[in-house]
Amino acid sequence: MSFSIYDASVPVFVNALTDMRAWLDKAGAEKTEAGLLEARIAPDMKPLPAQFQMASDTAKNAIARLSGIEAPSMPDTEASFAELRDRCDRTIAFVKSVDPAILAASEDREVVLKFPNGMGYRFTGSAYLTTFALPNFFFHATMAYAILRAAGVSLGKPDFLQHLGPPNLTPDA
Repeated sequence: MSFSIYDASVPVFVNALTDMRAWLDKAGAEKTEAGLLEARIAPDMKPLPAQFQMASDTAKNAIARLSGIEAPSMPDTEASFAELRDRCDRTIAFVKSVDPAILAASEDREVVLKFPNGMGYRFTGSAYLTTFALPNFFFHATMAYAILRAAGVSLGKPDFLQHLGPPNLTPDA
């Protein structure tokens, strides 16, 4: 059995976005939402909602670019945990909706990424996913986690890997 572009993308994005959604539940139970929505680690970085928005954008745009389809528009207007959870849910639904067969043909698909200043990159699908999309996605997911941790939310590594569930191996007796 081979390991596909689908295997390296859809489950990874879905698991991490599901974990991120749960972080909001924990944060909301422990801290005031208003303070966390403006939280950032450094003055020049984007606040918490932007980290969720950019992780969402990276996941949905990656799957769309690899599939040769249009990503759903999601304006960056979220101003509450409920709206950020909804964005995670909509991103997960889109990512899961793409036919694995379409992604299977994307390894060599040309992906052109252009920035507003006109510069950009040209990739094959596999290079785009592994050298840009996944690292960029996890940068923003990690920043969201770090912002919440720095604000005093009791997140730990098990929260970052929550999608794994409880361990499935036990010590020998």
